[in-house]
Amino acid sequence: MKIIESRRPLVATSLLLAALAAQAGVPTEEAAQLKSTLTPMGAEKAGNKDGSIPAWNGGMTTPFNGYKADGSPRPDAFANEKALYSITAKNMENYADKLTDGTKAMLKKYPDYRIDVFPSHRTAAAPQWVYENTFKNATRAKLVQGSAGPMPESAYGGPPFPIPKSGAEVIWNHALRWQGESVLFGDKGVLTTADGSKVIPSWINQQAQQYPYYYKEGNPESFKGEFALLQLINSGPPNRAGEGFTIRLNINDDKTQAWVYLPGQRRVRKLPNPCCDTPSPASAGTVMIDEIGVFSGRISRFDWKLIGKKEILVPYNTNKSMLAGDALYAGKNFMSPDHVRWELHRMWVVEATLAEGQRHPAVRSRYYIDEDSWTAILGDRWDAKGQLWHSLFALPILAPDLPGVETYTAGFYDLISGTWMLIGEIGDKAQLRPVARKPDSLFTPDGLVAEGVR
Repeated sequence: MKIIESRRPLVATSLLLAALAAQAGVPTEEAAQLKSTLTPMGAEKAGNKDGSIPAWNGGMTTPFNGYKADGSPRPDAFANEKALYSITAKNMENYADKLTDGTKAMLKKYPDYRIDVFPSHRTAAAPQWVYENTFKNATRAKLVQGSAGPMPESAYGGPPFPIPKSGAEVIWNHALRWQGESVLFGDKGVLTTADGSKVIPSWINQQAQQYPYYYKEGNPESFKGEFALLQLINSGPPNRAGEGFTIRLNINDDKTQAWVYLPGQRRVRKLPNPCCDTPSPASAGTVMIDEIGVFSGRISRFDWKLIGKKEILVPYNTNKSMLAGDALYAGKNFMSPDHVRWELHRMWVVEATLAEGQRHPAVRSRYYIDEDSWTAILGDRWDAKGQLWHSLFALPILAPDLPGVETYTAGFYDLISGTWMLIGEIGDKAQLRPVARKPDSLFTPDGLVAEGVR
């Protein structure tokens, strides 16, 4: 009897190791597709059958006329194009197979809501060294079970799973997508209540973001797990001026660290791991932390299912939205349709259901992740009553100076209360731009004290 009991852990361990090995990278022959039929990031290189989605030909890597590297809004490369068609509640059934549940719900709820659809352009790109790392990741990266859920191992400097086999792999590609090495931008949040009243702004801040996972000189052996560093300093509104926040995101979420500087107390406080269904203070509790940027939460809260890939109408190449200023959020119930460009793109579709033993107001979610950039562009969430609750969105902009397609502005629509929020638009001289890497000390409590207003 004792012998049998002693073998059980060995059997369980063997089964676990076998399961993890099965999730290790794809065979070399399959990875070779990244240099033939697939783009270096894992998207289908060819266009679709009717040509409404073109083939990928390298993306856009050269800044277009009018670009200034000082934080000014990037010009709209496609400003001369006309919309192919518009979708409203009256004709939405003709395009139902290309619309998310959230988009259809917005069209039904607000008769004056519309989406203007333009020609599709596959502008996403990344540096060559990112492509090379991504190719290596295809065969070496694997999912391992950590204390904070499944997480990638032996990946570095590119999406870890360019040929994904599971929903968890796709969502990790989103979390570890190429966003540059070091960027700087201003940020503003605008909350609009159901009656059209606006809290302008919920906050104004300057953010420095840095991505150690993408330090060019690094490799899987030297990478210690911290994949993103962020520091923000509020300049408004007056009651929040001088506040600061720093976070060091780790692939093992149990090791993520965050601090806040409160000028009234003149001290830095370490925060519990900010995650998931914790309400964002800047949104008056209307948006949860894991809804910022469509999804930025803890993987282990949910069970992930890969539905597949589908052609979906999504905001894309939306530089015109960055040129709109206050007009973008001037509407009562939604962003100005005049300033949001929609295109048809292939999206990975992933569903998340609340895992056993976990707690979260959103018991089911569906996310749409761009095949070219691995960016989650749209998301829908259902509450415990089965009601479609939040429709989440991001506005990908074309940033050939990065190069890449980056989501700078994002937000959500509450389909039950009518509240909505826009995060990121701030106007001239403060929009996202690549900068030289900041010292690591900036993203520490001492760095927060030095930058905050005392």
